[in-house]
Order: sequence, then C-alpha cells, then structure tokens
Amino acid sequence: MRKTTSTAPAPLLGPRALNRATLARQLLLRRSELSVTAAVEHLVGLQAQNVKPPYFALAARLDGFTPERLSALMADRAVVRIVTMRSTIHTHTAQDCLTLRPLVQPARDRELTIFRKGLPGVDLDRLAALARDLVEAEPRTMKQLREALAVEWPDADPQALAIAARCKLPLVQVTPRGLWGRSGQVALTTAEHWLGRPAEPAPTLDATVLRYLAAFGPASVKDMQIWAGLTRLRDTFERLRPRLVTFRDDNGVELFDLPDAPRPDPDTPAPPRFLPEFDNLLLSHADRGRVVPPEHRGRAWQGNQAYATLLVDGFLAGVWKLEADALVVEPFGPLDGERRQEVTAEAERLLTAMYGESSSYDVRFGTVLR
Repeated sequence: MRKTTSTAPAPLLGPRALNRATLARQLLLRRSELSVTAAVEHLVGLQAQNVKPPYFALAARLDGFTPERLSALMADRAVVRIVTMRSTIHTHTAQDCLTLRPLVQPARDRELTIFRKGLPGVDLDRLAALARDLVEAEPRTMKQLREALAVEWPDADPQALAIAARCKLPLVQVTPRGLWGRSGQVALTTAEHWLGRPAEPAPTLDATVLRYLAAFGPASVKDMQIWAGLTRLRDTFERLRPRLVTFRDDNGVELFDLPDAPRPDPDTPAPPRFLPEFDNLLLSHADRGRVVPPEHRGRAWQGNQAYATLLVDGFLAGVWKLEADALVVEPFGPLDGERRQEVTAEAERLLTAMYGESSSYDVRFGTVLR
C-alpha cells in the first residue's frame, strides 16, 4: 500500500493578529525614533495625493516629529514627490525615486494605452525626448507642457500628450510644491535633472517583495500586486518561498512573511491614531479587513475622495477633519469615557506636533456617524 504524507496547514492569522503585525511594521503600534529619511525609506514611500498627508502620516508614526523636518528634506531634494505605486503620487527618498520609478514603468505603460487614441501619428520616443528637453530647460506645469507639445502635434489631444510625457518620463514635482506652510502649483522636471544624478537600475522584484513584507506583511501575492500596481508576481513569491514563512487568513488565503518580522500578540494594546486621507495603511492590501471592520467597509471614502481616518484599538473607527478652529472627530460609534479621553489626548498631541504649543485648534467631537 502506498504511504501518503500529510502536510500540516499553515498557521492561521486572524484579523487582530494581522492588524497588530501590520501596525508594528507601519510604526503605528508605538511611535518610532527613526529619522524621517529612514522612516520614509522603511515605509517605501508615503501616499501624497495632496501636500499635507505625508506630514500627518509621519506625525502618527514618529516620536518628536515636526513638519519642518520633512519640509527641510524636501527643500534639500533628499525626498521628492513623484508618481510611483498604483500610478499615484508618493513622497520618496531620492534613492527610491531613482530606482522605484523604473520598477513600476510597466504600470505607467498600461496607463498610457488608455490615452493612445488621442495620439494619432505621435512617435512616443520623440515625444519623450522633446518633453525632457522642455522640462529640463525649466520646470513646466501640465498646462505649459500641453501647450508646448501641441505645437509639435496639433492634431493630437493636448491632454493625452501631457499624460504621455508623464508616463514616459520620471517627472518630479519641484518645490515649493510640497513644502510645509508654502503654496505652489505643480511644476515638473525629470528626477535626474532635479537630483543631479542619473536614474539607477530598478531593484529586483525579489528585493522589492522583501521590502513590501517588511512594511506591510504578512501579505498575499495579490496584496503586493495591489500595493505596487504590478501583475504576475506569483513566480517571484515562489522563488522566495524557501526564505519566507507562510500563514493563512480566515478565508484560507496564503500569506507570506519574513521569518523574523514582528508579529505581536493580538491583544497588544494599540493606541488611537489619526491618519491622513489616502494613507497607505488602508490602500496596500487586497483585503482591508486587517484594518477595516466589515461593518465599516467603504466608510473611509466617498466617490474618489478619501477621508482622514481615526484608528481605535488598531481598527478604523471614524473620520476626522480640520476646521477653522478645531480638529473635529466623527466616530462611527459611541466611545466610552476612557476611549474618548485617549482619542482626545492623541488629537491634542497631533495638533501640538503639527502646529506647536500655541496651536489655536480645539478638539471637538461631531455627530456619531452610524
């Protein structure tokens, strides 16, 4: 009779276990003493659709953070704003800007196909060369880029021309855009020109998977594909399997992780945290159940607009906003006296970090959103 062997199922990680593991990687379980540069690198960038979110993202994660610390790095060109993961704007270190942008080029190429009908007769290589000359001569707004490229291709859709340039080239947003307390429209030049050095080879997919797991794990293949906007990563995970450990979630999905990465006890306390809109914590997994309870799915968004979010006990528990005179908390359910005090204390700490001891903002609780 043929002898059969059975393989024990991978250990189960429920939502709370995944929550605490991810919060630990995201520097949200306890504030980190990492430098701003090291934190931005560890997190593989910060979602930066708007100017302020990267600042609030770091305030939630770093001990002693002040906005001037990130703003100074941006002014010195040590960090930059550039389209990378999921074809969205991220704040990256200069080094990651020069390597991660080539890594996600396939996603930018796919984006370009959407606009190809508006580019009849346009040689994309020639367009890229011309656009490079334009933005390296002086930073250009998208409007200026559209107008300049339309002179060369008058029959093409001007918007498609500018988007094609943005897809083909690693364009960064130059300062003062992105600086704390400053204003400025989006003006673009190439990463190489802004940083004064050439682009570098893209990191291997293997190395990028390991970085992703360090910041967002444990995670599935699909999770990483959602985060990066890339496809067909199964082979990379299989190649790395001997170096990784595996688990399964409540739905039986296989999760990969680094052997020595933190996976705290599910009952580890998780203090309240105020996160900005578009925080990567809520955008970097196919299944957001490790942060978003089933009853709150879809409540952090309205159409294409994301709300700034409140975590209580590690999970989405409300939204918040800054008004003229107050930080207004709108919880999704009643908060008991102790929780309310903790949320208030965290809100006051955030306001002090961002606006100084003389902050004129109060903390106010709005209507409970049911």
